[in-house]
Amino acid sequence: MNIQPLLDALDLQEDAARALADGLRGQIDDLQSRLREAETHLEHLAITRKTVTGFADRLPAIAPDLPEHPDYPRILDAFNHATGPLRAKDVSEALGHELLPKNVEGTRAKLKRLVKLGILTEADTGNFARKP
Repeated sequence: MNIQPLLDALDLQEDAARALADGLRGQIDDLQSRLREAETHLEHLAITRKTVTGFADRLPAIAPDLPEHPDYPRILDAFNHATGPLRAKDVSEALGHELLPKNVEGTRAKLKRLVKLGILTEADTGNFARKP
């Protein structure tokens, strides 16, 4: 019995397996290198986050953008001069609006919008004040 063809077939399979193993080792090396880069990047991001949060209490607070209406700056000015909470009727009067229900309700809606933006607070129903 001639086993040479069998040995040749085994050689071919060994060569293919060796080539596959070499290719996989190359991929592993590449993946390990990429993993090291990703881990280093994560470490840098963690350092950056720590630095930024360390300075966060030193940064000035940025007021949210006011809606596009001329009454909003005037409403805030009324609160800057107030000594306590204001009602929608008080603000309407400070704005120089006639004290008609539609004007007071429009002012109340603007005050509620400023509460949602985090500029004002509504201490109790209908009483609005600047956030401290």
